Amino acid sequence: MIFHTSIFDIFPIAKRTVLLAFVALLLSGCSSPVLLYDLEGQKIDPLRNTKSAANVFLFTRTDCPISNRYAPVVRRLHEEFSPQGIEFWLVYPDPAQSPKTIHQHLKEYSYPCRALHDPQHTLVERTQVTVTPEAAVLLPNGDVAYRGRIDNRYTDFGISRPEATEHDLKNALTAILAGQSIKNNLTTAVGCYISDLKSSPK
Repeated sequence: MIFHTSIFDIFPIAKRTVLLAFVALLLSGCSSPVLLYDLEGQKIDPLRNTKSAANVFLFTRTDCPISNRYAPVVRRLHEEFSPQGIEFWLVYPDPAQSPKTIHQHLKEYSYPCRALHDPQHTLVERTQVTVTPEAAVLLPNGDVAYRGRIDNRYTDFGISRPEATEHDLKNALTAILAGQSIKNNLTTAVGCYISDLKSSPK
């Protein structure tokens, strides 16, 4: 005689309920990887870097004037916070920009950050950024701790203050390192619309 036994035949109803709840809990904590491309064309999941206190993704374009004007600010932020365990990434969402073009852009503006290409807008959709430049700060567990402008220097496209009076990204990183809540974790960035770029097929 052949018996067909499943896991549900082994566990009584009460134990079965607990088992299903446990499995659901495990599955809920498993987020799908975010696969982008490095400048050698290799797939990389930047969120696997669990040694950092936070990952800062700065979305940029080679042809966005506002993005390019923020290069000195990005360099200063990297110099201040990278030694404290904050990882910085430049993310290029334009599928038309080649690795060679991105390399040239990094060199021209003396960016110290590692660069990623997001032609399919995988990270764009994950973080819900809309323009360049815009920052998304992700914690080691994948939660978005901050999203928005680097500072308030630009009030509209082509309209700027002589100097920024609010340093939103810097304040967010300072709060994370201090173990404090971020006072304003969502701000509106001003720049070149990512929606103008047609993403590559997934």
